[in-house]
Amino acid sequence: MRVGVLALQGAFIEHQKKLESAGADVVQVRLPEHLEGLDGLVIPGGESTTIGKLAQEYGLIEPLREFAREKPTWGTCAGMIFLAKDIGMDRQPILGLMDIKVNRNAFGRQIDSFEADLEIPRLGDKPFHAVFIRAPVATEAGAGVDVLASLDDGKIVAAQQQQLLATAFHPELTDDDRFHRYFLDMVEQNGRRA
Repeated sequence: MRVGVLALQGAFIEHQKKLESAGADVVQVRLPEHLEGLDGLVIPGGESTTIGKLAQEYGLIEPLREFAREKPTWGTCAGMIFLAKDIGMDRQPILGLMDIKVNRNAFGRQIDSFEADLEIPRLGDKPFHAVFIRAPVATEAGAGVDVLASLDDGKIVAAQQQQLLATAFHPELTDDDRFHRYFLDMVEQNGRRA
């Protein structure tokens, strides 16, 4: 199983280590040709405007869009923003594939970062300890989107739409690898269907 990690900016090394320890062969994606032969892709946290601008500069927007239409693609934090169809009035480059409306920096500045234990039934009974750093949230989800986790106030922080997965938090910054294994299961199932 070959999985790419978009390596333009942000926490891509942490994702790479988690995926490799779960048994995946990981490729750092910086150019369109790096997507060839991949079974799935992770778009890491970082700065969504920078990721979008660099992806545009390197001719990656359309190749990433085509890839994510067919193969499992997981966006964490900034990656969630990059996958979303609606990010409000911002004009930054996005893939616009996942039927969610995202509020960027929903909790404020870096100093307002926090951690929370989330109930995520698809990962089992044990709560998932989530790290939120200048995190977005999804304020709306379309009919085809499964909400995997919400905060107590109803803000959506994890969602799945077929082969697309989005989390507002950073699973790569914890010792818990269940989200990475969940994504690799998605990749494996998609490979069986292909």
